Amino acid sequence: MTYASVNGQQIYYEVRGTGQPLVLLHGGLLTIDLTFGPLLGPLAAGRQLIAVELGGHGHTAAISRPVTIEALASDVVALLDELGIAQADLFGFSLGGLVACAVALAAPERVGRLIVASADPHRPPGRESAPIPEDRLPTMAEFQEWSDAYAAVASDPARFDELAKRTTAAVHEVPARTADELRSLRAPTLLIFGDRDFSPLTDVVELFGLLPDAQLAVLPGTTHVGVTRRPDALLALITPFLDGR
Repeated sequence: MTYASVNGQQIYYEVRGTGQPLVLLHGGLLTIDLTFGPLLGPLAAGRQLIAVELGGHGHTAAISRPVTIEALASDVVALLDELGIAQADLFGFSLGGLVACAVALAAPERVGRLIVASADPHRPPGRESAPIPEDRLPTMAEFQEWSDAYAAVASDPARFDELAKRTTAAVHEVPARTADELRSLRAPTLLIFGDRDFSPLTDVVELFGLLPDAQLAVLPGTTHVGVTRRPDALLALITPFLDGR
């Protein structure tokens, strides 16, 4: 197990492979393995993976500071500093996607290519243009799977409910990025959403139109939770995007 002292906490991370660095940022309440498990081996075959467990998630214990997207993004930049990495590609899912966007906007020189899956910084959770249909929300069985995965690795397994409350508040309180902010995002960006994701496709297309150098992929028959359960489809999209330098 590998930890780095970052902003007053011990951040857990894993490194696999060699080559151009790719930072992986998991979804809210999830772990590295739950979000990226089947992707780790194939992605590490051609690059250096740096998979991070954000504050309070998985192996990384919570600290007393407020949970915000900006604070999590500053942790990612500080970890890059700690590892001596001047620039990396970023791949974030859901919460991790919002964090990846925050890094790209706050420290654009640190980001090469950007992959954002199931995260809309223009209309983050709670600000979608339409309510999320009930059948697109995580099920109780999925929540239980996340809780069990947390309990298996966390230093204090009893804090999962607290993590859920703090993380939910963080993503609902994050300020919506303005159109001008998004137009300033110069990193080549790949957006990946399910056609039954939290974000309505009208919002997704609007986000795509604001980014100056973006590609958009929509996975058919796929919910928010289901996006990372399509490893073959994700690899077919991610690999050529990352290789297209």
